[in-house]
Parts: sequence; structure tokens; C-alpha cells
Amino acid sequence: MARDMSDKEILKMELDQLKKEVSTARTPLAANCAQTVSMVEELFPNDPLIKGVSDEKNPYKGDKGGCTVT
Repeated sequence: MARDMSDKEILKMELDQLKKEVSTARTPLAANCAQTVSMVEELFPNDPLIKGVSDEKNPYKGDKGGCTVT
């Protein structure tokens, strides 16, 4: 794409992108980390990857027997 554009067009496109980036709201990294930690701690009790899934809700357990890896 850039090969088909003149230097002036490329610079204009870069300038437009920088204008968009400068107007983007920024938050400090520490604030983002704190929000992420609180979200993880809030969702932790209901996380099926951590707590597991009960047998009655798990479609892969039960009467099917299971599998054996040899």
C-alpha cells in the first residue's frame, strides 16, 4: 500500500494517526494493574478453570466412561 503512495501522502497518513493517538485518554499503569487485580479477585470464586465444574454440569463426565491414554 505504501509503495503506491507519495512521501507526502505517507506523512499525512502518519500525522493523522498521531493526531488520533494524542487525543486518546490515558491512565497510569498502576491504576490499570489495580483494576485488573480487583477484577480477577472478584471473578475468582466463580471461575470454572480454578474451581472445576460439577459432574452434573460437565457434559464430558458421567456415563460415557472416559478415555485411556496408552
